[in-house]
Order: sequence, then C-alpha cells, then structure tokens
Amino acid sequence: MGEVNLEHVSKRYDDVTAVDDMNLNIKDGEFVTLVGPSGCGKSTTLETIAGLTIPTDGTISIADREVTTLPPKDRGIAMVFQNIALFPHMDVYDNISFGLRLRSFEKEEVDRRVDQAAEIVQLEGMLDRMPDEMSGGQRQRVAIARAIVRQPEVFLMDEPLANLDAKLRVHMRTELQRLHKELDATIIYVTHDQAEAMTMSDRVAVINQGELQQFAPPLTCYNEPTNLFVAGFIGSPSMNFVEGTIDSNGLQTDDYHVDFEPGHLNGVASDDRLTLGVRPEDVYLVEDADDVANPTDPIPARTDVLEPMGDEIFVYLLTGGVSPEDIDAEADDSHQLLMSVDPDKDINTDEEVEVILDREHLHLFDTESGDAIAHGLEFSSVGTEPTGTEAEGDD
Repeated sequence: MGEVNLEHVSKRYDDVTAVDDMNLNIKDGEFVTLVGPSGCGKSTTLETIAGLTIPTDGTISIADREVTTLPPKDRGIAMVFQNIALFPHMDVYDNISFGLRLRSFEKEEVDRRVDQAAEIVQLEGMLDRMPDEMSGGQRQRVAIARAIVRQPEVFLMDEPLANLDAKLRVHMRTELQRLHKELDATIIYVTHDQAEAMTMSDRVAVINQGELQQFAPPLTCYNEPTNLFVAGFIGSPSMNFVEGTIDSNGLQTDDYHVDFEPGHLNGVASDDRLTLGVRPEDVYLVEDADDVANPTDPIPARTDVLEPMGDEIFVYLLTGGVSPEDIDAEADDSHQLLMSVDPDKDINTDEEVEVILDREHLHLFDTESGDAIAHGLEFSSVGTEPTGTEAEGDD
C-alpha cells in the first residue's frame, strides 16, 4: 500500500514558515503533483515526506505506518532530486544499479531492471558511460532510472524534467504516466510547470506561501478554482481579472456591465466589490456570438498586441478607450482583456472590435478575501430569471 497522509504538517525556520498546517491524503497508486510558484513550500513538503526534513509540527504516514521521524531509507520511498546527485566515479550502469546491489539483488534481476529502466528513459547504449561524459539532461535521466529500478511503494520527484529539452520533456511525461500505470505506484511530483501538473496528475495540490490552496483533479482546479490565486496560477495564459461593483442588474466594471441576478448569490449585496474572472478562450469576437450559448452584451475594444501561437492567436485588447501608453503608466489590468482566437481569424493590431464574454464560464471572486463566489452565470432576457452557480468548497 502506498497511501501517504500528512496531518497538520508545518515546517518553520526561526521566523519563516515554509509549510503551514498542510493536510494531504494521497491514495494508494495516485499521481499527485504539488505545484506553485518558487518558494511556495512545495519542495519542503516533499522533503518532509522523504525524511530529509523533519516537520516542526504534524505527522506523516506512509502505507499506514507513521514515519515522521524515520530516516529516508526506512520509508519505502525513492526520490529523484532537482539537483542531479550521481556518483562521479561510477558508470551509468553502476549508478542505476547501486541501490539494488546494496540490497544484494541477484545479478540477473539487476540486469533486467537496469535494462528496462534504461529503455524507458532512452539510455540504451550509454550504460558504460561516465557522468562527466553526458549532458545534464542525460544525467537527470540516469537519476530517474535509478529511482525506477527500486520499484518503491512511493516515488518522490522534485522537478525531475527540469534539465531536459522540450521534446524530451514531452516524451518523458508520457513515459512517466506509462510507468505509473505499469507499476501502480504512488507518485508525488513537484513542479512549477503547469503542463506537467495538468497532463500527468490524478489530483493537483496548489500551494502558495506554504499553505494548501486547493487539492483537486486538474480540470476542477482549472474550471472551478477555489480562489483568486488558483484561478490566476492555473492556466496559461492566465485568467483575465477585472474588479467591479455589484448593482441590481449584475456587475459594473470601469468599462462595461455584465448582466446577471445578484440575488441568487448568497452573501452578496449591492455595492459589494467583486472580481470578475474570464479565461482567454471564453472571450469571443461579436461575429462569433452564435457559438456562445449565453453571451454578454458586446464590449467595445481595440486590439493592441497579437501573439500567433500556431494553433491559436492571443489577442491583447484595450477597453474603455485607453491607449497603450495609458496602460504602461497605470500598470493596471482593469482596461485589458486577453482573447484567444483561431489562427485563420482575420484580425490586425490597432483595430476596433467588439467582443463578448461567455457568461456560462465567468467566475466571481470576493475581491478582499479572494474566495470564489460563483463559477458560471446564466441570464436570459426572455421568460426566465438570471441565475448564478455558486462555488462549492473542496472536500
């Protein structure tokens, strides 16, 4: 059993709190990614699970056994570090097989596991090389293979793909998922790369300033973020945010009005300040209104910068009649929208356009606390009342 439980785990260094009251229940065989900005505490959390750091408070259990103060060798884990740690005087074969030979595995079994791991990480033909004869990416693959051959109950990986080139990172993401299925092992993975977190994970733990913000499947974090931080961190490019004031008919921002019925939102009163969130793919040109089930009224805008990405174009829009110089001076996002359009769309810079928002994919947040209030707003001017779908808390 590879279940991992953290109960009220904290780690403090003098007056700095690296991890604050962390609670995680990771199921046996689950792939969980700890994600967040640099310095958020994700690596420290992983190190407490590995036994490299002893928590100040709380308990850690692996496979129904408390391991809070046990050394790493007694925890049934294998770890791949962000910083490569290979024996410089050993060749690739000896580095990969070191842990197995230390445990007196039969030579035939050692060879079988090493060959299998080398194939997974594309190291065939390199087993006789020394670490100083290899690139950084190749050395990192040796470290991953060294963890694979141990076949532990729990894999701990601290940004193991950071030194690989883009093509190999994509390949290794796929191989790690295949490895996960083949071994049915628990994997706890640390990264700041959202693509890794979204594509590989069963659940994602989003961390900020040492605190767990949301622990849920990737698409739940994307579609139903629990607060402003998660909404802004998950998704690339980031969600658009604009503050506004609640009135009797919806939300009034500096530049436009979004109609809905505020009375359907618990705890929201007139004149409350809320933050509207909308992802770039939920902003449409008015000519594409037929593709949107519940569009807002048109919003006048001017195109500022275009970023062709191949499969889409990111269009930076200015609203409210402001100019790029005004935006630079104010350092303010309230008059900006980022829109994603198809690559064959005929659109140019400095062009006046009208856009609409997909009401069913709008998000509302409490501006002061940052907590989510609603995900998705519906409105029909004929026959039905507007509604808001309230945000639900995590388990």
